[in-house]
Amino acid sequence: MKYAASDTPSPSRQSPRIALLACVAALFGAALFSTAPLAARPTEPSASDRQIAMTVRYFMERQHLSRHPIDDEISQRGLDAFLKTLDPWKLYFYQSDVDEFMTQRNQLDDLFRRGDIRFAYTVFSRFLARVDERVATATEWVDRPHDFTVDEEMIRDRDEAHYPKSPEEADDRWRKRVKFDLLTQIADKSEIDEVRENGIDPEVLTEARDKIRKRYNSLRKRWDQTSDDELMELYLTSITSGFDPHSSYMSPSTLENFNIQMRLELDGIGASLRGVDGYTEVADVIAGGAADEHGKLKKGDQIIGVGQGTGGELTDIVDMKLNDVVKLIRGKRGTTVRLEVKPVDNPKEIKVYTITRDRIELKNQEARSTVIEWGAKPSGQPYKLGVIHLPSFYMDMDGARAGLPDFRSTTRDVRRLLEGFNRDGVDAVVIDLRFNGGGSLTESVNMTGLFIDRGPVVQVKGTDGRTQPYDDPEPGMVWSGPLAVLTNKFSASASEIFAGAIQDYGRGIVIGDESTHGKGTVQQLYDLGDRLFGLANRPSMGALKMTIQQFYRPGGDSTQNRGVLADVTVPSITDHLDGIAESDMDFAMAFDRVRPLRHDRFAMMTPELGAELQRMSMERIAASEDFAEDTTRIRRYEEQKDDKTVTLNLIEYLTEREELDVDKEQEEIGEKLSDTDKPVYDMDEHYNQEALSIVVDYLKLLKENKVAVAR
Repeated sequence: MKYAASDTPSPSRQSPRIALLACVAALFGAALFSTAPLAARPTEPSASDRQIAMTVRYFMERQHLSRHPIDDEISQRGLDAFLKTLDPWKLYFYQSDVDEFMTQRNQLDDLFRRGDIRFAYTVFSRFLARVDERVATATEWVDRPHDFTVDEEMIRDRDEAHYPKSPEEADDRWRKRVKFDLLTQIADKSEIDEVRENGIDPEVLTEARDKIRKRYNSLRKRWDQTSDDELMELYLTSITSGFDPHSSYMSPSTLENFNIQMRLELDGIGASLRGVDGYTEVADVIAGGAADEHGKLKKGDQIIGVGQGTGGELTDIVDMKLNDVVKLIRGKRGTTVRLEVKPVDNPKEIKVYTITRDRIELKNQEARSTVIEWGAKPSGQPYKLGVIHLPSFYMDMDGARAGLPDFRSTTRDVRRLLEGFNRDGVDAVVIDLRFNGGGSLTESVNMTGLFIDRGPVVQVKGTDGRTQPYDDPEPGMVWSGPLAVLTNKFSASASEIFAGAIQDYGRGIVIGDESTHGKGTVQQLYDLGDRLFGLANRPSMGALKMTIQQFYRPGGDSTQNRGVLADVTVPSITDHLDGIAESDMDFAMAFDRVRPLRHDRFAMMTPELGAELQRMSMERIAASEDFAEDTTRIRRYEEQKDDKTVTLNLIEYLTEREELDVDKEQEEIGEKLSDTDKPVYDMDEHYNQEALSIVVDYLKLLKENKVAVAR
């Protein structure tokens, strides 16, 4: 089964990938199907690990799109990526450690060919030793006095950081790290005028120290709980990412979470979880799930113990790795789990909830719709706009392979919503693909077919250099009226296939950031158990997600590294985030073109129409106080994000945060990604209002230009 990968990088320069990966962890943190034993620190690779490594090597060399051999170059890239994965800020390893590892810089490819991954264990063992040392140093610095009035800075651009050359240098690096962490905690609880007048509140400082101390100790314990499977995933993905940023190895648990994402259902309690300073916190309670029906577990509650059945012993999960907590809580429907909870509204009172697991459907991750009345027709009646929010292009792969007639499908769900819009007599349809990271290539093609009569949707080129078109499989259109597509820099892969085809056909208007993410490659998922042992009684060995093709729009352009350019842009901070676009990623495939295919050209979008819509939108935006504030925030963000250092002076830090809190901006974007309870389309947001105003302008200009629109 082929699919366009859905992972996109984090907006954060200060903590790359952390914010968005935390959102993914929260979304799928409602726990696995069995109660596997908890992980201990890795010891040595097994025979199965060797088999997995050799299988990954075999497929990467023979079927990856680049046809790049596993050679010294891949070895060097893999080592760099592995060290960056473990120690991105260069806080743990000494330079002497790295120099020692670098003696193997050109040997990892030779070891990999033999399935030998012992080097990963050597590096990780040293890393754990350094973590123990650094956490001991950090906890000492937590309790020492710090002068927050002196003018000193800490490097916050990891590209500018270097490995410490001595224990003294490492100690000073951690002094600044601890001081910064304390400073951010103090700043969250302090007002600048109060600090100027009275200094730091002693209670605030004590609370900050307690929290940071717990955070560091929890960090050490979580690394100690790394499993062999997780280390294998880190190392093999470091090697495969040397080919391109989207090829990776998935451990069995990662593969299971991927399958949950695609089929939008699982067995469990229906609560998403997140790790916060060693505690497991309820990030969300899924509507209609077992926990929601139980009625007592709430967002913000801390789970501190888990027991199986009505009488099983409660296991203390404080400082336990989130994945292991997930394994304890998730389980087969009909079974019970007991949760020991500190309620958010009364943390001093410990309660135990017994919840019966059930099938959980991730309803808020499927296509949802609403009809919004906006603007005014010449008759005075409002326009009716049908909005579909689509978080991903999902498909139940197992159900599809099994030939189930009702397997979960994006296209089937969107068709149903469009048929409802037809009955309601809406004037235009808006497909909201903001933050849609992609998913199934098949679903993006089939869904595009709901809006065109027939013809090619995408072209795909593989290792042989030949292009193959993927056509709309069914004649006719479910929706033939005016269409708008909302995108941003987080719209990737399958989202770009859909938006690009709509644009090439002139079928509708694309509104949003200047361009989408720019992921124009196709990955294939190889279940290694299937490949090695067949379907019957196969062991769980994870999967290889490998780039095998590049896709192109009907007009011949790839979206790779370039994305889909919006017809009308609306100012947004997402358009200015670094480290998000495909072009920002290491070893991304290059943009190119192939021969365009013959396809229909609708008269529902022209460059002239787009230019007029942009002019009308800019006039409204120029008169908007909300967008004026956005412009100021964007300008300040651009100024701050290029700073290589951050001040450790509390007054200066608070002053900068009053102007703009970069971390807060990124946190809000992360919350939008992970929020499972948000409305289909929030009309309280001025951005959303402007997008619909553009759609109304579009309808009026279509009528004035006498464009025939059938519904």
